[in-house]
Amino acid sequence: MYENKSKTARGPLYDSVSVQPMRDELVYVGFEELLTPEQVDATMDGMQGTTLVMLNSVCGCAAGSARPGVTAALQHSVIPDRLVTVFAGMERDAVDAMRLRFTGVPPSSPNIALLKDGELVTMFQRYDIEGRTAEEIAALLTKAFDSHCTRTGPSIPREKYDELEHARICGSTIPRMN
Repeated sequence: MYENKSKTARGPLYDSVSVQPMRDELVYVGFEELLTPEQVDATMDGMQGTTLVMLNSVCGCAAGSARPGVTAALQHSVIPDRLVTVFAGMERDAVDAMRLRFTGVPPSSPNIALLKDGELVTMFQRYDIEGRTAEEIAALLTKAFDSHCTRTGPSIPREKYDELEHARICGSTIPRMN
């Protein structure tokens, strides 16, 4: 369970309007946003089945491939039971609460984790994502889905997926909050 030692919520680092398209593409394919540590704890405690956690990020070089890779992987015939996301630099306390779940794994954003019955079975850190195409990331994820998941995919119909527009924003151009 996460405890914010300062007892005050830390605000976002980035302009919320600028990052909204990065959030929207994950929600569009079925991800649930976890915005508070309480939501993280309520969702993750006692979890059964498989859960895909996408720690979203403004990083254009890694997240710009991670989000399209994850959404493409969810068009696979086998997918995780649950899809959740937290956003690094935005809901920072929720992100910290999620990171506490990955004991021994250094913080990274973006990252993609697959859990089975609450246990981490696959983790793709930023260094696993950077330099890979969306297609390569999707292939790695679908391999993990085939090994650990049983839910029938895709997460959304192909026709709807074909209408998805991925955010094409360089993180360095997003205004930082004071």
